[in-house]
Amino acid sequence: MTAFDVASCRAQFPALSIADGGRPRVYFDNPAGTQVPRQVIDRTVECLTTKNANLGGYFTTTVEAGKLVDLAHQACADFYNAASASEIVFGQNMTTLTLHMSRCLGKRFRPGDEIVLSRMDHDANVAPWLLLAEDLGLVVRWMDFDTETYEFPDDALTRVLSDRTRLLAMGMASNCTGTVSDVKRLAAEARAAGALVYLDGVQYAPHYAIDVQDLGADFVVSSAYKWFGPHQGILWGREAVLKETYGYKVRPAGEELPSKFETGTLSHEGMAGTLGAIEYLEQFGQGDTRAKRIASAWGRLAEYEHRITLRLIEGLKGFKGLTIRGIASANAMHRRVPTVSFTLEGHHPQALAKGFARDNIFVWSGHNYAVEPVARMGLMDKGGVLRVGLAHYNTEAEVDALLSSLTRQIRSA
Repeated sequence: MTAFDVASCRAQFPALSIADGGRPRVYFDNPAGTQVPRQVIDRTVECLTTKNANLGGYFTTTVEAGKLVDLAHQACADFYNAASASEIVFGQNMTTLTLHMSRCLGKRFRPGDEIVLSRMDHDANVAPWLLLAEDLGLVVRWMDFDTETYEFPDDALTRVLSDRTRLLAMGMASNCTGTVSDVKRLAAEARAAGALVYLDGVQYAPHYAIDVQDLGADFVVSSAYKWFGPHQGILWGREAVLKETYGYKVRPAGEELPSKFETGTLSHEGMAGTLGAIEYLEQFGQGDTRAKRIASAWGRLAEYEHRITLRLIEGLKGFKGLTIRGIASANAMHRRVPTVSFTLEGHHPQALAKGFARDNIFVWSGHNYAVEPVARMGLMDKGGVLRVGLAHYNTEAEVDALLSSLTRQIRSA
């Protein structure tokens, strides 16, 4: 396979060529949302132009809209390597889907049942379950991580599992520390104890292939706008579990999958854009099926991302008083996503973010909805972290520009 050509990749993203006052934009805000390639824009416009109708009728636009919806479900099934398109549920975003699904799954739980949550997670996979626990009288157990290694100890889950555990909800990768967790092993432990496994794949999905048939979870959910698509959420659920789970829906809706959980009229244009994002990703892979091409593509893109992430981390290590809040070992890039959070003594994260913005470098500061990990690291009252999120369309030159900007900020302080 040929080496990854980042310049050719960037040419497919209209937003990457925008400059403000002659200064190019540097998009390091990717964990909160990526830019989109031309395929996404074209698919979205095509849908709104030629397929703008509700489903279920006999005229041309409704028939075409139905075909589009089927194509989008199948594409996402391939994205997750799901066994069937009926296991794919579209929604507004991961947060909304999880709030909805937590209510549906809540029908299975009884007062005194236990659920296990993670201290490393985004609040979208924490708050819905805390709310459910409050409503139903469930007991919440916490799986904690090591604040020195930024990883879960081997016995992190076994410490909190019991014969009353009904659910494990955790992330595949942290939007704060960048840690990639061994969710396949943890899912096996939880399911062996009789618990359902609900995984937040939002930060993992833009960087590595997801194979739900191998993972061993019951649910995986991500948001397409984090992997170069539109604002759209996509949930995979094990078919047998989806069938037996109660669905909150309007009376005319049937029990068929996946419409049982797809409440109201969906964003067909969002589904079209999601299809476009998957078509974009396919070009980087090889294989005789779309699922194989997508898996191959992620392997190729991850290799490039590891290189620029290491360049960023090694550069940050040279700043006195700077602490990287995540895995920083050169031989461990595969155990993290390219989301690098740090703190710098004497410099508030928000002030740093403003300084980067003046140089047209886009980053985020604060807790970034990662309330649990930021609190666990004792940073909530210190402004949280400064977060730099790389994607495969970023370059070594952009990394160097950020390091130069940080140097200037420190010197001018």
